[in-house]
Amino acid sequence: MAVETSSQSVAKAAGDDVARGRSRGTGKRRGKGKCSLATHWYAGAMVAPVVLVIGVIIGYPLVRGIWLSLTDANERNVERSIGVNHIPATYEFVGLDNYTAAITGDQFLGTLGWTLLWTVACVSVTFSLGLGLAVLLNRRIAGRSVYRTLLILPWAVPGFVSVFSWRFLYNKDNGLLNKILAGGGIDAIPWLNDPTWAKVSVIAVNVWIGVPFMMVALLGGLQSIPGELYEAAEMDGANAFQRFRHITLPGLRSVSSTVTLLSVIWTFNQFPVIFLLTRGGPGEATQILVTQAFKFSFEISPRDFAQSSTWGVLILILLMAFAAVYRRVLRKQGEVW
Repeated sequence: MAVETSSQSVAKAAGDDVARGRSRGTGKRRGKGKCSLATHWYAGAMVAPVVLVIGVIIGYPLVRGIWLSLTDANERNVERSIGVNHIPATYEFVGLDNYTAAITGDQFLGTLGWTLLWTVACVSVTFSLGLGLAVLLNRRIAGRSVYRTLLILPWAVPGFVSVFSWRFLYNKDNGLLNKILAGGGIDAIPWLNDPTWAKVSVIAVNVWIGVPFMMVALLGGLQSIPGELYEAAEMDGANAFQRFRHITLPGLRSVSSTVTLLSVIWTFNQFPVIFLLTRGGPGEATQILVTQAFKFSFEISPRDFAQSSTWGVLILILLMAFAAVYRRVLRKQGEVW
């Protein structure tokens, strides 16, 4: 009887352990949310101001812009005050009419085509130059620190200062570039007055501004690749190109994917370079989506707030779609992003 009682006690204890194990695996965790909130309340308190500021700065304008894109709001029918007289808003809800007009119109599609070309050209050239400079500066060369400092200067200078400096260089009559060409017996080039040369000019300026960021990011990625890999590959007889292809590029994949996405978003919305250098001209040759949206809201008369908001929402949709597709492609390649 004593042995039987002992066996029953062991079996009961084992059953209780199993029951508790099942409870841990499949049962409801009672009070976990309250416990977590009581333990980590300070984290929420620290994050709350940031969330509030982001909601005010980004959330409200976004919601307001989406609403205006569904109306016929313009300078003449929005709420405004003239002296002591207050005029209420009279714009009306029009649904998706603005989106239909934008997508089916030649202006949006033409501007989108140049915006895509501008983005691809700038990002590809910036990445290529940044990668080349990063590889060069990753080697042990004399004056490497000085070269790094000088190459970062375009990034350190405020954007509007850089653009105005380039605008002076591009001046057809007194610009330094045309004076150099004149010294070689070459006729002056209308850098900002010819549609083709204006496009080349804005791409060159944006590349000049963007290369330092790309170089610094890729240089950090290069320095994280173990040197033993290069030594082992060299001992196995791999040449410089093979080492670059099979070690450097795979080692930079995570960094390059991130900086490429950021560069695409920044370039797609690069307002200062286009606006300060050409204001979208000559004509509409260098007008990208974001500068055209600005033009609708601040330059034409009457100012078309609905159309400007519509273009802004379309820009957001295009970039979100690109980011989603880009993330999907990276996941298929085994990258976690």
